[in-house]
Order: sequence, then structure tokens, then C-alpha cells
Amino acid sequence: MRQKRQTSASGYYRIIGGQWRGRRLPVADSPGLRPTTDRVRETLFNWLQWDITDARVLDLFAGSGSLGFEAASRGAAQVTLIEAVKSVSQQLQKNIGMLKGQNIEVVTHNALDWLQTQHSEAYDIVFIDPPFREGLADKALKLLDESNWLAVDNQVYLETEKEWPLKLPANWRVTKEKTHGQVCFRLLTKDIA
Repeated sequence: MRQKRQTSASGYYRIIGGQWRGRRLPVADSPGLRPTTDRVRETLFNWLQWDITDARVLDLFAGSGSLGFEAASRGAAQVTLIEAVKSVSQQLQKNIGMLKGQNIEVVTHNALDWLQTQHSEAYDIVFIDPPFREGLADKALKLLDESNWLAVDNQVYLETEKEWPLKLPANWRVTKEKTHGQVCFRLLTKDIA
């Protein structure tokens, strides 16, 4: 996820569970780029612990890839990372190489444009962690609602600024919600008949 701020964030984050537990991965030097914190990831993956194994996972606005790599480490069958910034996408590809991750792919593309492309398979879990205060969360949810990207038993993780007003379509519901500092994070599901 990328958040507008004056400085560039580079450094490392640590995978907190699964086969790559404890591995530190570099983060690309890009303005506003920040991995989801360990504390938030720990909560999220506790929520998903019974759903992650063998899941098809989509990480929109991948940024550091902390959510997607964590899912892959914990047994997801396939993880697709969507990242628009080429240098950030290249770092994600390097991290896949370091881990020898066979179940992760990187797509260098604008997430909202990519959601409007043709596809053949649905995703079980989708991570939406867009840059804050740019209206991207609303747009991503709308595109997911209007498409067939989601499997019947879907889980959608949404991370936004705390003050973001949640407006879900009628067939969506919040299953989990928590606030940490200035961030609100939720697990959503779309009811698919």
C-alpha cells in the first residue's frame, strides 16, 4: 500500500507465519510505500487462518507485498500481486526469487484497470490496501461488486484510513472490523447466489 507523505520508505519487513516465518524482505524505495504492520497482519491472518490454505489470493495495490507474501507463506495455492509502479513491481519479483516462491506472480498494472480486464478464475481472498485519501477503496469495491472476480466463499480484506466512510453495496457485509492507530481494517464478504 502506498500512502502520500513527504519521505520515501525503504527497509525491510518480516514474514510472521508459515513456511517463510522470520524471513526479512526488502521494501522498494518509493514515496509513501509502507508494509502493513506486524500487529495488523497478525490479526488479519488469525481471522483467515481456516481459509488461507489452498486459496486463490489477489493482492490489489500490492506495494511491499507484505499481505500477499504472508498468504503464500501460510499455504495459499496461488497469489497474484498487482502493482502499478515498475520499480516496486521489480522488487516484488526479486523477493519472489529470493524465496523461490512458485505460487506467486506479479502483474505490473494499475489495479483498477486490471479489475476491468477479462478473467477466467475467481479469487477466494482479495486484499485491498490502496493509497489513502485517493478514493481508490470505493472504486475497487465497486469494480469487485460488478464483476465475477470473487469466488462464492469469498473474503475481502479492506484497509483504509480510520475516518474513511464505509459504504458497501447491499449484497456485502462486514464480518470483522478493527482499528489500530490511524488505520481501520475490515474483513468483508460479498453474498453471491
